[in-house]
Amino acid sequence: MPRTTTVECSGCPPLRALTFDALGLIKVVEAHDKQRGVPQVVERWGDPESSKCVMAVSMIDRHSRPLLAVARKNNQIDVLSAVKGDIQATISDANDLDIQSEENNIVGLHLFAKQNSELASRYCTLLTCTTKGNASIRSIEAADSSTGSSCIGSPKTWNVCSGGNILCCKVDGNEKFALFGGKGVEINIWDLNNFTKIWNSKPPPKDSLGIFTPTWFTSATFLMKDDHRKFVAGTNSHQVRLYDISAQRRPVLSFNFRETSIKALAEDIDGYSIYVGNGSGDMASVDIRTGKMLGCFSGKCSGSIRSIVRHPELPVLASCGLDSYLRLWDTKTRQLLSAVFLKQHIMHVLFDSNFIVKGADLLPCKEQTPTEITVSKEVEASPLKRKKSSRNKEHILDGSERKKRSKQSKERKKAEGNDGREKIASRDEGSKSTSKKKNKSSIPGL
Repeated sequence: MPRTTTVECSGCPPLRALTFDALGLIKVVEAHDKQRGVPQVVERWGDPESSKCVMAVSMIDRHSRPLLAVARKNNQIDVLSAVKGDIQATISDANDLDIQSEENNIVGLHLFAKQNSELASRYCTLLTCTTKGNASIRSIEAADSSTGSSCIGSPKTWNVCSGGNILCCKVDGNEKFALFGGKGVEINIWDLNNFTKIWNSKPPPKDSLGIFTPTWFTSATFLMKDDHRKFVAGTNSHQVRLYDISAQRRPVLSFNFRETSIKALAEDIDGYSIYVGNGSGDMASVDIRTGKMLGCFSGKCSGSIRSIVRHPELPVLASCGLDSYLRLWDTKTRQLLSAVFLKQHIMHVLFDSNFIVKGADLLPCKEQTPTEITVSKEVEASPLKRKKSSRNKEHILDGSERKKRSKQSKERKKAEGNDGREKIASRDEGSKSTSKKKNKSSIPGL
């Protein structure tokens, strides 16, 4: 049985999240209440099939016609509408590249959002990368599922590694550079305009015992959207490394996190905080400038964490993994807001930042109006004033009444003192008389 913990959840703000599991299902989770909403599964796209396991996802998060790309285990790529789930295009990489082997699945996928506005409604451009390092960029015409899809021009392909297996792929915010890394493959950055390698990392030196750590990168992410020079990478040897390509090839900063391999990394919008998740279900926030841990997220996850995503606007963090739970956290307090059980192993999660709650005007607002604030203050202050006035009436008296009470108390004390003296005198006289009688009886002849 998996390890579970019971944590009181306070609810989460209105949001929309998309989850992708090991059976190829896409589930839409929404929370509608503004104050303490409970997220629920509202839609399910696709049919369960093990060969359609989701390997990589990417989304163009925009107001008009948001698109979603999903790479599956059978080397099929589906481009869907992120609103209704309608399939816009379907691609099979087996037609262009020899990747029919199960060991050469698609592990990297990115949909380019910065395109020509006139052509964005007709086609989309995406980057794919396989385990063996076969990368390609192609433009696809988005059409209905009945008419099918067609590739515009020939795809541009190149190889990002000569050996090893690619496990992580990431494109920067400007969509001009991409990094690749994996098992036996050092992190290398490519210029997507010229398709040339501009930087390659160098492994750290041997430790004091002469032990060399083999290269095995499991995840990576850029720190800021507008800067491709600084990025963070996680390794299979539970190590987190910070790289700066403008400074050196070796990591600028590195630290260990727990005892299992790093499985997921996510950057914060502040540009210096990151979120780390490992294979044993531990998750924490780290200040990458110093390498110090800001704090762990309360509530133990029962399985390996596979994806961590920060909401672009709300202070909410989403995590998912092999325990089949989607968990939503507060980034400030690191407390669990809500948890949703989704039955299958969840591989990825994404946020829809353009989600708007219908009937939001009917819901109570977070901020109070000035009239509401003044009324609440008056209501809260009135009982305090009454208490003070009652106390004053009880304890504040006139001077004459005080004098009368003081005289009465003095007379009572005097009377009590006189009565006590009389009682003592009578006791003394009685004791003297008894002693005289005893003395007379003790004298002989009397």
